[in-house]
Amino acid sequence: MGKSTTVSTKIPEEVYKEFVLRVSEGERSAFIRDAIMERLQKVPRPDKILRLEERVSKLEADFSETMKYLAKLEVLTYDQGNINPHAFCIDDMDHKIVDYISHYKGATTTELAEYLKTNRWFILNRLRRIQKLSRKQLGKPIVQYCPREKMGKKKAWWMNEEITGV
Repeated sequence: MGKSTTVSTKIPEEVYKEFVLRVSEGERSAFIRDAIMERLQKVPRPDKILRLEERVSKLEADFSETMKYLAKLEVLTYDQGNINPHAFCIDDMDHKIVDYISHYKGATTTELAEYLKTNRWFILNRLRRIQKLSRKQLGKPIVQYCPREKMGKKKAWWMNEEITGV
């Protein structure tokens, strides 16, 4: 042990009386010192807590990765056309976007913006959100962007036929 420091504390009178009865006068300081050391052994150190938090974070990341792989495996076991693309829509606008793309077998953001009478950036953000959400849940997106020409349309969004069957 290094240098000693004096500590004063207030304790209830009943505890003090019991302390005086049980511990002889020359042993009281050592008793209190030992009691504090024993109690400190039970309290985790901050660096241990930090290491535990880091381990929990790593476990959460590993669990998330495992869930992603399980989702990919689940997509492979779906029957073709078994996934409802509307499951990833949050409001009526999303439903209209998915309906339009399904009906016309693909659409550009400009076509969708004209049809829905809104901004094409709004449409683009919605499509990206649907794409991200479906990729997160299924492992594959239900809508895909294709920059090259496909079926007479350039830079258009298409339903992922292998997942939706549309």
